[in-house]
Amino acid sequence: MVMAGSQRAMRKYKVWMRHRYCSCCNRLGELLVHPTFQVKELALGTLMKFVQLEGAHPLEQPKWEGHYLFPRTLFRAVVGGLLSPTDDQSLLLSQFREYLEFDDVRYHTMQAASDAVAQVTNQQPEPPLTFWNNAFALLCAVSLPLQEQDLSSFYVKHAELLDKWKVTHLREHRKVFQTMWLSFLKHKLPVSLYKKVLMVMHDSILPHLAQPTLMIDFLTSACDVGGAISLLALNGLFILIHKHNLEHPDFYRKLYGLLDPSVFHVKYRARFFHLADLFLSSSHLPAYLVAAFAKRLSRLALTAPPEALLMVLPFICNLLRRHPACRVLVHRPQGPELDTDPYDPEEEDPAQSRALDSCLWELQTLQRHYHPEVSKAASVINQALSVPEVSIAPLLELTAYEVFEQDLKKKGPEPVPLEFIPAQGLLGRRDDLCAQFFTLS
Repeated sequence: MVMAGSQRAMRKYKVWMRHRYCSCCNRLGELLVHPTFQVKELALGTLMKFVQLEGAHPLEQPKWEGHYLFPRTLFRAVVGGLLSPTDDQSLLLSQFREYLEFDDVRYHTMQAASDAVAQVTNQQPEPPLTFWNNAFALLCAVSLPLQEQDLSSFYVKHAELLDKWKVTHLREHRKVFQTMWLSFLKHKLPVSLYKKVLMVMHDSILPHLAQPTLMIDFLTSACDVGGAISLLALNGLFILIHKHNLEHPDFYRKLYGLLDPSVFHVKYRARFFHLADLFLSSSHLPAYLVAAFAKRLSRLALTAPPEALLMVLPFICNLLRRHPACRVLVHRPQGPELDTDPYDPEEEDPAQSRALDSCLWELQTLQRHYHPEVSKAASVINQALSVPEVSIAPLLELTAYEVFEQDLKKKGPEPVPLEFIPAQGLLGRRDDLCAQFFTLS
């Protein structure tokens, strides 16, 4: 009887302690959105310590030997607090990055983030921008290793790592990573967030997906939006075409359609021309296509600012270097008159623009540009083009301020002597006829 009573008392004590522990975790979860950052930081550190201890000493015994143990319920509460719909958690997420170095934390973060996004979007048809920014910051913080053997760091310690555990295999991490991003991108995102996603798509998302081709619909839709979003989507599409054999016959047509006068003034000008240089680098492109791009850029150059011209003119010359068949555009002395130029600037299809029948008279016009550096760059076509290409990388970020500063730093020419014998006074030399008959009084 005494032993039975003692066991009942112990059971009641354990139940009471379990309730106190759950209450403590709930209160710490509420403190993740406290106005004071120091309080939020301490709450996060305490909760993550609980995650580690609960994983090593589970509240309930596993159902079978070798069962993988991780406190998913507690950890989902932590991730839910980080993805607050009302509070900006950017600073707290930067603190959470140190835990993402552990493979098991990263794996369960991806699962919990997918569940949290689904839960919030179900509760609120149009979540606030704060939630999307928090979710994007957390997703971007997840970076997968490149090799299987790199999966060796675990936050929750185990006596041994069993091969049957999904968390020990990189392919499973890739699947969860893919599910996380697809569950995020299927929602209608703010325009500012679309741009941020597309900026990291090519190097932080596509290389780690289990099936990169699943991004075709998202990138194609983004490419049809127009403006800066289309510009940024082209890089991801190009990777799918180049590395994953995606068939996209309208790719260069869409790139050609982005060439308008505003392209020299947009925020992403440097990135656009860097990508355009990459897309047009293949020597297997047809001559009519390259000629269309060269002609379109030459026509736009007539109204471009000097800082853009100093980058565009070497860009056009590089196209002619890569594709000798297009040099006819600058070796046609009996070219068409301006009013009979066969090139159609309104044509959206580069194959129908008849650029190869025209000539680059715009470059000859720019040889009389008011800025001497632009005139010098345009005069390169007057001589045989050198074999090595000119790198446009230093010119991509060139600004009007930098051009002005370069002009100010130029040294002026040396003084030119105008007469062998310098003048000796206002009326000339002493033996001058004017000096003999006139004097100043």
